[in-house]
Amino acid sequence: MAYDQDLSFVYFGPTKIVFGNGSSTSELDSEMSALGCSRAVIVTDPGIIKVGILEKIIKALGNKCVGIFSDVPQDSGMDVVDRAAAFAREKGADIIISVGGGSAIDTAKCMCILLTEGGSLADFEGIQLLTRPQMPHIVIPTTAGTGSEVTWAAVIYDKSKGQKILIVESYNAPRAAILDPVLTAKLPPLLTASTGMDAMTHAVEAISSVQREPIADAMGLHAIRLLYKHLPQCIQNGSDLAARGQVQLAATMAGWSFGNAMIGIVHAMAHSIGAVAHVPHGVANGILLPHCMEFNLPDAEDYYAEIAQAMGVYEKGSSTKQAAEAAVKAVFDFTKKIGHPQKLSEFGVTEENIIKAADMSMSDGSIVNNPRMVADSGEVLAIYRKAL
Repeated sequence: MAYDQDLSFVYFGPTKIVFGNGSSTSELDSEMSALGCSRAVIVTDPGIIKVGILEKIIKALGNKCVGIFSDVPQDSGMDVVDRAAAFAREKGADIIISVGGGSAIDTAKCMCILLTEGGSLADFEGIQLLTRPQMPHIVIPTTAGTGSEVTWAAVIYDKSKGQKILIVESYNAPRAAILDPVLTAKLPPLLTASTGMDAMTHAVEAISSVQREPIADAMGLHAIRLLYKHLPQCIQNGSDLAARGQVQLAATMAGWSFGNAMIGIVHAMAHSIGAVAHVPHGVANGILLPHCMEFNLPDAEDYYAEIAQAMGVYEKGSSTKQAAEAAVKAVFDFTKKIGHPQKLSEFGVTEENIIKAADMSMSDGSIVNNPRMVADSGEVLAIYRKAL
């Protein structure tokens, strides 16, 4: 890729990565000790409790686990964070360990803010509003997609506004992420597909963002290579730990990529339709991504041509435009190959929902990083209608 001669950027990636089969139990105690912590509250969701993932983690912690908050819903909200922070404060926690997907991780990030800063979470909506390093937070992801284990952003639902709010601050990055492929082995095919497409969306949007830069591009392009090659195998054989591990690494690389280069219209629309109609975030991203790529194509040919090469769909002698079009088609085809939902209406989304979501999308902070300027909510609505 070509970069402007006056290119300047800061790449930020403070989270320590611990990777390996069984690492969620074998390495957790030493990571806590390295941070000087001895009183952990685990934050998770009812599904994790139900499938028994937590049992070995609790055993590994022993008496260092002082409490478990397991009431995190699919789209966690500020009210949940308030209750969780009060619980951790009561238990005298000096570290938060999140076990789960993006909702549990973002809940834990927001808990750390309240436990360190005090006040209301609404006081910290926006960018760079925290005053100091936050309470230590270790992430143990059980899905492979969110990337939240290495980003310093948190997305949480504000019931009073009826929309999701974004808190972005370098202090908010987890201290460590323990990536254990074993924990993802029992993910059902649909969840594997939707979380994988969440990661794919992160990478594609970062590479084509107006804030793109070389290190984020390198991470994003390799994430796409890994996802395109290994995600279908995870769908076909969920117990293939080699494939699971590669997809988990891809999700983390994509997290670093978009954490630095930011995201665009796909996420603005996914956040909004998630708030309005409660479509799962990964599902919304996966459905919307190829349609948004079509919209962006006139201003993203160079970037999408690179994606075509990463996917291996670039034909020798193709023009940049042809290669970019091949990338868009490849993403459409890929979602079908992995059995990902194709239409928002499959999740009960209505015309009324998308009209409201189109207006909300225009005020989402992600949209300003899109490679193609979005003129008005009518352009967003047209994309929603294609995906409906």
